[in-house]
Amino acid sequence: MAAADLPIGDRIRHYRGGRRQDAVAGLVGISPDYLSQIERGLKVPSLPVLYALAQELGVPTAALLSAQPSPEEETAGSPDAAVGRALLGSGPARNAAPVTAGVLRDRVEAAWHSWQTSGDRFSTAAAALPELVADVEHAVRAARAGSDAIDRRAVLRTAADLYCLLRSYLRRTGRVDLATLAADRAMRAAEDADDPLRIATAQWNLGHVLLAANQPAEAEELALRAAERVASARIPEMERTAMDGALQLVAVLGAARRRRWAEARERLVRRAAPAACAVPDGSNIGWTVFGPTNVALHALSIEMEAGETGEALHTADAIDTGPLVSLERKFTFGLEVAACHSRRRDDAAALLALLGLEAIAPEDLARTPLARQLVLTVKRRARALHARQAEQLAVRMGLV
Repeated sequence: MAAADLPIGDRIRHYRGGRRQDAVAGLVGISPDYLSQIERGLKVPSLPVLYALAQELGVPTAALLSAQPSPEEETAGSPDAAVGRALLGSGPARNAAPVTAGVLRDRVEAAWHSWQTSGDRFSTAAAALPELVADVEHAVRAARAGSDAIDRRAVLRTAADLYCLLRSYLRRTGRVDLATLAADRAMRAAEDADDPLRIATAQWNLGHVLLAANQPAEAEELALRAAERVASARIPEMERTAMDGALQLVAVLGAARRRRWAEARERLVRRAAPAACAVPDGSNIGWTVFGPTNVALHALSIEMEAGETGEALHTADAIDTGPLVSLERKFTFGLEVAACHSRRRDDAAALLALLGLEAIAPEDLARTPLARQLVLTVKRRARALHARQAEQLAVRMGLV
């Protein structure tokens, strides 16, 4: 079976298997060159041709059509679905005494650390989050009903941290709707805890949800308003600087997604970069990974989105991702480098970058739409040796 998001051309090639292209084309009544262009994504077959190909390949016509299943079609028993159910209140029931705030804090911090550093972070998070969400929710209900204000605030802080983690997980698994809910709950918990740092962190998370929902103007506006509030917040200087810088980076991405390249570059240089000078890479305040290296990665992102692939690769050459604590940011860096090589039709370099990503984060590679698209492009377009390697990578990723 072909993957649900495999393009039509790749699906036809998949079902053609070892049969000669010219033989199939002749039996269908089209030229081998036309079939080759269809399989390489250069032509879209008409319905009669698509029907004839399906008949010849012995599959239903629908099998040749690319269709990504909707969230509602997600398998009810899947790990991703279990996380969503837990967020919506259908997770494991809790009747015993709630877990203490200190234990919950340690568990949430361990989950965050795994999420940011583990190559199998999706499966690890999916296994841990439903129980953790249920325990935190149970503790929040008990704390709200109790009279210990210090304990209530500690539990709410932990809840805010957990919901921010859920936002990241759900966005990366394609559930932007649930990620929005998680970001909103993080905001409510942070506000109830009266914690300015976590309020800023929740706003940063909500900004990323808006970016994922293709609302860059709203993300930019939210980030800039939040940055103004951070400037006067009662939090330590380094934390205030880090959160201001992280929010400025959300605004940078918002401007870039709106194709306002000059504004994005100027904000990066004038607002985010100076803040990064005061924040070490390893500080990871609010789990935002803000620091000099992250600012440099955003400079790369701007040039890539602007189509300036030469400048983007020149920027990438000067970046050392070693100091980053986040594997996700390292993965994004490698993916953008691969995308730049692909746009320059340097399939060998793109493939090398993709294989490097498989070595450090195989689950991210298999789940990320851009990564899947790049692998299929190399498989379709590269010379025979690299095309075979890309074919093998596509199999390992579950694309074919």
